[in-house]
Amino acid sequence: MMNKKKNYRAYMISVIICVLFTAWGTLPESLIGKFSLNRVANYLQGVISTEFGWLYILLMVAILMIVIFLLFSKYGDIKLGKPDDEPQFNYISWIAMLFSAGMGIGLVFWGASEPIIHLHDPAVPSTDMMKNARESMTYTFFHWGLQPWALYAFIALIIAYTTFRKGKPALISESVTPLFKEKRRETVATVVNVIAIIATAFGVATSLGLGAQQITGGLNFLNSNIPNSFWSQFIVVVVVTILYLISSTSGLDKGVKILSNANIVLAVLLMLAVLVIGPTSYLMDLFVQSIGNYIQSLPSISFRLAPFDVGNRRWINEWTLFYWSWWISWAPYVSSFIARISKGRTIKEFIGGVLIVPTLFTFLWFSVFGGTGIWQELFNNSNLIQTIAEKGEETGLFAMLANYGSLGKIIMGIAILLISTFFITSADSATYVLAMFSTNGSLAPTQNIKVIWGILQSSIAVILLYAGGLESLQAVAVLASFPFLFVIILMGVNFFKWLVAEKAD
Repeated sequence: MMNKKKNYRAYMISVIICVLFTAWGTLPESLIGKFSLNRVANYLQGVISTEFGWLYILLMVAILMIVIFLLFSKYGDIKLGKPDDEPQFNYISWIAMLFSAGMGIGLVFWGASEPIIHLHDPAVPSTDMMKNARESMTYTFFHWGLQPWALYAFIALIIAYTTFRKGKPALISESVTPLFKEKRRETVATVVNVIAIIATAFGVATSLGLGAQQITGGLNFLNSNIPNSFWSQFIVVVVVTILYLISSTSGLDKGVKILSNANIVLAVLLMLAVLVIGPTSYLMDLFVQSIGNYIQSLPSISFRLAPFDVGNRRWINEWTLFYWSWWISWAPYVSSFIARISKGRTIKEFIGGVLIVPTLFTFLWFSVFGGTGIWQELFNNSNLIQTIAEKGEETGLFAMLANYGSLGKIIMGIAILLISTFFITSADSATYVLAMFSTNGSLAPTQNIKVIWGILQSSIAVILLYAGGLESLQAVAVLASFPFLFVIILMGVNFFKWLVAEKAD
């Protein structure tokens, strides 16, 4: 009964915080001035990035090193479950589901735009455009590569081990409370579960906002009569919310699994279409060389904070620290979802699947879309950066595709469909995880709780779009991630205590 009580408290506290946040966001800036959601969020984002950037950097480096160690360690043969447990999903469906949950909308949103922006605003200022192009791909790989997936793998591994090996409820708090005295565990569990729920709700809302922006941006490119405005984005959020609530009621074996497989098919079709109609050999050369540049540069850029250069530090705050914050805010949801679908796999198999396969696909994705954008900028005088500056980051992909005429418009349609299915699967799986957190870690949460969280997620996304668009989305991702930083550290300490004890037995 104690677990039910404490998790009911965590659920109610989290819902109240989300409702109050949503109400705050509706207050006009003209009424509350400097206390508006957008201003406060951006101020706190700056404080966290400046004062605690070193902690984000060290944590992400440490997690990557730990995950690589576990991959080759004596703990690799430990099964996430009982000795006779077998995986629930085949390997392809498993990869598709974890990939759709782990990156989803972000890949399509930033696929072309981020490398193009880095080309013109590089991490290290330079007028050598060829050097900027190389660094652009290196930093894009850095932001989307091994470290984000290592983070997901590490936290998902701990949750899966706690749930399927230790037989405990599927709650973040269950991998933290053993570090504390019995009398303090209920309070600690409530705090940890609230932090996990809030990080999940706001982290996913950020991605839903990005998805809505890009869908309306793409529709505007296809038909200029459709405005890329807040109200268009609002309509998109409402429509997609209805779709993902329908999907969420059909369960993992139907809704998320089917849509995740569809995502992979659409993503591969979209990527192959751009690869074939674009400068194919150039893009494959770029893919291979960029992997080498990334591996060579990884040790130095992983620790880069530019303490002697204010301009460079601004870039790191806006890009690297934003991404580390975003991945951390997504981690409770993505990792819990990955853990839920990974029962029966060994630690070695689990880490190999979560870390290596999605990372390679992500590298190929950015090489194709980002590489095409860079090629058009350098050799085709396309000036995509001007479109991005005028119409927003969400338009980079469509501006690039517009250079391919009517065929480009067909590919735009595929891209909009892919963003929509990514939107649905991200929100669907996040709704499932939030409901799981809210029902004592139940692996089969009630439909009513799913609906409540589905509506709240979309409401937060709409409010953030209303309050300040991309700027507010990014700021709130940073704020949501900060408390969870410390939860991750505690989870890691307890996990290794368990591993050492298991092997000692």
